[in-house]
Amino acid sequence: MSTSQLEPTGGTLPMSQTDIAPGERLRARAFGIAYIVFAAIVLLVFALDTQGDSTFRLTQRGDRFHESFPDLTFNPAVASLIIGVVLLGLGGRQLRQGFGSRTNAVLGLVVFLFVFAFLGWAASGTSFSLVQMLEATVVAAVPLTLGGLSGLMCERSGVVNIGIEGMMLTGAFVAALVGSTIGSWFGIVFAVAAGGGMAWILAVLAIKYQVDQIIIGVTLNIFALGLTSFLAGRIMTQNPELNDASVVGQWKIPLLHDIPMLGRILFEHNLFVYAAMALVVYLTYLIFHTRWGLRARAVGEHPLAADTVGISVEGTRYKNVIVGGMIAGLGGAFFTVGSVGNFSENPTDGRGFIALAALIFGRYHPVGLMGAALVFGFAESLEGKLTLLNTGIPSEFLRMLPFLATIVVVAGVVGRSRVPASVGVPYTKE
Repeated sequence: MSTSQLEPTGGTLPMSQTDIAPGERLRARAFGIAYIVFAAIVLLVFALDTQGDSTFRLTQRGDRFHESFPDLTFNPAVASLIIGVVLLGLGGRQLRQGFGSRTNAVLGLVVFLFVFAFLGWAASGTSFSLVQMLEATVVAAVPLTLGGLSGLMCERSGVVNIGIEGMMLTGAFVAALVGSTIGSWFGIVFAVAAGGGMAWILAVLAIKYQVDQIIIGVTLNIFALGLTSFLAGRIMTQNPELNDASVVGQWKIPLLHDIPMLGRILFEHNLFVYAAMALVVYLTYLIFHTRWGLRARAVGEHPLAADTVGISVEGTRYKNVIVGGMIAGLGGAFFTVGSVGNFSENPTDGRGFIALAALIFGRYHPVGLMGAALVFGFAESLEGKLTLLNTGIPSEFLRMLPFLATIVVVAGVVGRSRVPASVGVPYTKE
């Protein structure tokens, strides 16, 4: 008797480990073991090694709702005991039959519970500002979001952009130099143009001359790093006044910034944060709800079919790549006029590659990409917070957190993303 004959008329039978492919079964088993390991850490370390209550401050002193909005105070040992038992249950269920389509949702829940227990342990006997940490998360996610959107524009039209790091570096240098001479706003404009210029080089070599796109991207990164480091040493070191741009100030959005907790996290930032949010919304609409977006996606999926119906494959790819480079240039300006006001050697520090991981994690969708950028941004802000809490964890390990998160994502732990079918494939008009 077939499986379909055993199914009730109202639905399907629960998926068991024998109903899924071997690769998925191995992934499910690995998740189950990982959940149990997390549970063991929570129960044997976090629950036993505490020094009093932990307090997560949900507002900052001076906030309008500081006095009326309570902080979160709890016993980390009790919380860890409860979380450890829950993780054991989830791990056992994962090993027994898995969670099917809810696997990634359960993974997110497990990570959240583990991080909560970890923060409770780290802050035992003291307190720390959770709202400040989440605010830092949003800020850290900005260049990753902009870099990821740059990659999204390119790869949705079929061009691989490994050169995001180089475009951001160029934008950071130009923003600092121009911002120090004629003003930070002009610095941002020139940074956007510089990113577009770097992208134009990628577009010409990849589209017209059909050079391997991976090689082009790596070359652009090396070129940008060497050029900016050389010019910074030659120009800025000898002329400090050329590396002293003013930082773009914060704008508090009326009414919204008064919302308890969320107001400070989301609505008290500078241009770059709001630009990243606006671009995510705008590009989501543009790519998935307009004729232009449909044509761009068609070029990335099946350029021959797009060409057959009269869409200019080369023209579309040129436009997307250059616009993507301009967005990367804006992300580069964040590192100078958007934060510290000066250029130091390699300020991006690999953020362009993490942005690519966020693009993959976000499944080539602007909203998913922003969510992934927030995950990486949280890992970065967690590093800074744990350093202040003196947890005893080596600082070298803490600095690894964002990159460890990147490796986990790229390794496909959260599932595989479907890339555009013709990405990286040169197109020759017949």
